[in-house]
Amino acid sequence: MRILIRPRLPVLALLLFTPTIPELLTGSTPISELVYNPPGFVIGYLLDVALYGGGALLIREFAVQYRKGWASILLLGAAYGIAEEGFEVHTFFLPSGPPVNAFATYGHAFGVNWLWALGLASFHATYSIALPILLTQLWFPAVKNVRWLDRGSLGLVAGLFLLEVVGFGLIVPHGPSPAVAAFFLGVAATLIALAWWAPANLLAPRPGPARLGRLGLGLAGTLFWLAWLILLFFAALHSPPAIVAAAFFVLVNLGTLALLLRTVGTVDLERSKYYFATGMLLALLPWDIIIEFAVPGILVVLAVVLYFQYRLGQRLAARSIGSSVPAGVVSPPAT
Repeated sequence: MRILIRPRLPVLALLLFTPTIPELLTGSTPISELVYNPPGFVIGYLLDVALYGGGALLIREFAVQYRKGWASILLLGAAYGIAEEGFEVHTFFLPSGPPVNAFATYGHAFGVNWLWALGLASFHATYSIALPILLTQLWFPAVKNVRWLDRGSLGLVAGLFLLEVVGFGLIVPHGPSPAVAAFFLGVAATLIALAWWAPANLLAPRPGPARLGRLGLGLAGTLFWLAWLILLFFAALHSPPAIVAAAFFVLVNLGTLALLLRTVGTVDLERSKYYFATGMLLALLPWDIIIEFAVPGILVVLAVVLYFQYRLGQRLAARSIGSSVPAGVVSPPAT
């Protein structure tokens, strides 16, 4: 079987973006383990690369191959969240303790932590899948619309992804009952079918310039994380009723999508995406400083991520200047 991966640098970037944002940047995987337990950290991180990176690569290749848009990426990202949290690590069904904590009772019914499942599927769709794909597109625009994997490498990535999900799913406790497993398989299949059906322009920006400036777009990027923090607050209080909390969370996220569709235009779209992505990353700043400050090294991870985001902004600015300068202004035209 032939294995061909081209171009390698964007593939490597996506593989590294995907576990770094949801794991290292949130403190779920402490970077300090690299010092205290290097073999364990390396093995865990490689497993995360196979899981997160493999899922993101498969979704990205699907979107490119079948010319799909962000709606399909988000739908498949939610299906990815079900695969990871439902069928691999079983947090959807965890009866107590971290990471679910209060969600084990708040919004729990029929053996399922429903509010946790809603929040984590949405988190993985946005932060674990869509955001790394978006950042990779911004870093490497020349290859964003071409396939990176041939059939052999695609099969290898899919095989490793499924092996990890099924393998851990067989040994991690607190798995779903057959009826619950069938339900979530049905939900995942429905999300995949919707992603197949969704037209490429379903979440396409309107023609023209953006109606929001960089600050507005950045603030819009913080709304998902803000909604999640409020959901955590509701869970701690066990109030309001879980169904009300779920409706609030869904409405905030749908409202964010509606806001973007009304305010983001096709003019200077790359910069609009950059400001929104920067807002998503900066939303984690208070979390890392206040909640995860005790995790040694997490602020170093945050500083590195924000540095690369700063460098991306410089790159986009240079690209914008280069595309707006007529030929022959900076240097004489070729003769």
